[in-house]
Amino acid sequence: MRLTEMLRLVWLNLMQNKSRVLLTSVGITAGSATILLVLAIGRGGQLEVAEQFQNLNAGAIDITCDTADSSGGSLRQNSGRGGSSMPGGGPSGSGMSGGRPSGGMPGGGMPDFGPFPGFGGEGENNQETVILEESDLEEIRSLVPGIADGTISFSAKAEVEGGSLEESISYTIAGVKDNYAQISNLSLAVGEFLTEENEEGKEKVCVLGGDVAEEIFGNCYDAYDSTIYIDNRPYVVAGVLEKMGTVSSGISPDGAVFLPYSTTIKYLTGSGISPTVTVIAEEVEQVGDIIDRIEEILTENYPNTKFTLSDAGTKMEAASQSNDTLQILLVAMAAIVFIIGGIGIMNVLFVSVKERTNEIGILKAIGCCRKDILTEFLLEAVCISMVGAVLGVFLGLGVTPVLERFSVRVELSVSGVMLSLVFGGLTGSLFGFYPAYQASGLIPVEALNHE
Repeated sequence: MRLTEMLRLVWLNLMQNKSRVLLTSVGITAGSATILLVLAIGRGGQLEVAEQFQNLNAGAIDITCDTADSSGGSLRQNSGRGGSSMPGGGPSGSGMSGGRPSGGMPGGGMPDFGPFPGFGGEGENNQETVILEESDLEEIRSLVPGIADGTISFSAKAEVEGGSLEESISYTIAGVKDNYAQISNLSLAVGEFLTEENEEGKEKVCVLGGDVAEEIFGNCYDAYDSTIYIDNRPYVVAGVLEKMGTVSSGISPDGAVFLPYSTTIKYLTGSGISPTVTVIAEEVEQVGDIIDRIEEILTENYPNTKFTLSDAGTKMEAASQSNDTLQILLVAMAAIVFIIGGIGIMNVLFVSVKERTNEIGILKAIGCCRKDILTEFLLEAVCISMVGAVLGVFLGLGVTPVLERFSVRVELSVSGVMLSLVFGGLTGSLFGFYPAYQASGLIPVEALNHE
């Protein structure tokens, strides 16, 4: 039998059973859409992880003091965005009597701009709370080999006014050193970052995150060299950061205001702060040894204090592993859906073989060989699965905007579409082979006499 004749027979059989073809292909449709979305979501997750950690230095190590729960400080609720304001005790009632950011800086220097628990000295478990200082940073740098750079920083909340704001809004205020931008890989859209002179002179200057600049002034260029008021004190905007996107745990430098470390302590928080010390290893391979050495020094200096040391590389690896695990689960789900769809095709072909036994007998009687019968039924199985695969691709494309509305990053690709179609074709071939083989093995006389 010529291929054109065989294709014509396949087409006639499919057109006579359109509803059966569509119902049979439902499983393949779901599997094809799942494969397409698995690859798209997996790729989107990889890009998301890369963007979240793009400004983190893999050799960064964060050091924070684990403060015990105490009653020495209190948080005053703030009606503005971002939660609580800084506890009273500092100038103008917005200073901070104690505490530290809830998570410190994730590796590479980005602070976890969370609310501050109270600072109350010794906790219930007799753990001593220590305020890390620049001297601790210098001691670590001098005693631990393999450290390339280091910085100290902390964050808090304060009311900000200025620009086009009709009322004050609570923003994250980060007290940082002049090398913070380099360690955190921050880029400036306009202006310059805080300088050593700003730090030494306790100058009232600031650098705005991209979102903050837009919210207050409309754009970064209008924000540059303008004045904002933090806790009723004027600060000149020395620069505006480029938008960085999410860094870690939903925290972004885009929504922060950066001030010189000494300025923040003098005018906003007072000395009762618990900062994060960040050091950068010269070689990523040395991070483990450096952490061990730092722990020894801190234990020797502060025997009754517990410190948390975390490195960015571990966080990156954990995030990547979580994304890989999710992708494996999605692939497994797609495989199950394809198997179910393939079993559906197999069942339909078994029924079709039984219904068309006389037809098979006639085809063999007029000279069709086993190969022709096998090929015809295989082509039918592949066509049914390909119909489902194509519908699945369109379904996947239609579902993508819905997923994006739920903040799921989806990165569609041509390779994903092609792979979905290939899997559809393979499913039809694999699950359609046995029924087709069974049809090709029918004995002509018995097939013609079948009722």
